[in-house]
Amino acid sequence: MGARKRLRAEAIKEARKTVAMAKLNNCPTSPRKMRLVADMIRGVEVEKALFMLKHSGKEASGRLEKLVLSALNNWEQKNEGERIEDASLYIKEIFVDSARMLKRIQPAPQGRAHRIRKRSNHVTVIVDSKNTAGEEEVTANESNS
Repeated sequence: MGARKRLRAEAIKEARKTVAMAKLNNCPTSPRKMRLVADMIRGVEVEKALFMLKHSGKEASGRLEKLVLSALNNWEQKNEGERIEDASLYIKEIFVDSARMLKRIQPAPQGRAHRIRKRSNHVTVIVDSKNTAGEEEVTANESNS
């Protein structure tokens, strides 16, 4: 590995130590259905997002609610001594990727067969504090002045 690539990898690794994220792999829901729920909570405060997920009628909302709670717990582990209420956490990023596809056969008329694709997905949630993002911008602006 070259020096530049190694330094970049180390920088990414250091940045990840402060990021609170949670990942759900191989969730047996279609990515399209999961994206509908994910778009609903993107950029929203965590408390409001949990309320929206709890009272949503969609089946995917239960899985996303559990995932957001996991990301919230990960944030607590990385920021010991800080309170969630004071941090004003929000869902910084949430994205849904397609996962493995189970292929099944459905009998069709005249001896044919149709292929049924049972889709699944991967969901990644990143939670961040609005306070820390604002403080970093202020310190960067002050150093430039």
